[in-house]
Amino acid sequence: MKKLVLASTSLTRKKLLTDAGLSFEIASSNYEEDMSLPLSPKKLAMHLSKGKVESIVNNHKQAIIIGADTFVVYQDKIFGKPHTPEKAKEMLKILNGKQHSVITGFTIIDTGDNKIISKAVETKVFFKDLSEKEIDDYVATGEPLDKAGAYAILEFGAKLVKKIEGSESNIAGLPMEEVMKVFKKFEF
Repeated sequence: MKKLVLASTSLTRKKLLTDAGLSFEIASSNYEEDMSLPLSPKKLAMHLSKGKVESIVNNHKQAIIIGADTFVVYQDKIFGKPHTPEKAKEMLKILNGKQHSVITGFTIIDTGDNKIISKAVETKVFFKDLSEKEIDDYVATGEPLDKAGAYAILEFGAKLVKKIEGSESNIAGLPMEEVMKVFKKFEF
């Protein structure tokens, strides 16, 4: 029986797979993301997710590996993880009161037969009109620093959102509805 491997150390992705009742291992990918590649956002997300999977494929024989990459797109600009409070505030001020898209690309590969499937899922997110204090208070939690677009939909960041159109788990980093459909095409 093939094992399932998550090519990510994301706690949120780990939680989503665990909540789906899946048993899996975690492998850290050392893949260096290049967000400046001249690709459409969906193609870029799939390209990056494939790179993460391919970076660990040699260490996992007879396994099913899943990798993903998530980012926010607003007016053709890609927002990754801010890493600093200043950058987080800047991102949140740009998104404040507006609609944007969250795109997650995911790739699943069977290392036994090299079967590979990559997909991208888009969810539209509508932010509330936030005061500067609300943005500052949220950034002060530290939560947005390692989240694409500077917010976490399954945590405190949910308070920033007015509504979504599409998959909520996609915003969190793994579109589970679509992932589970693709898993059915693999045997593990």
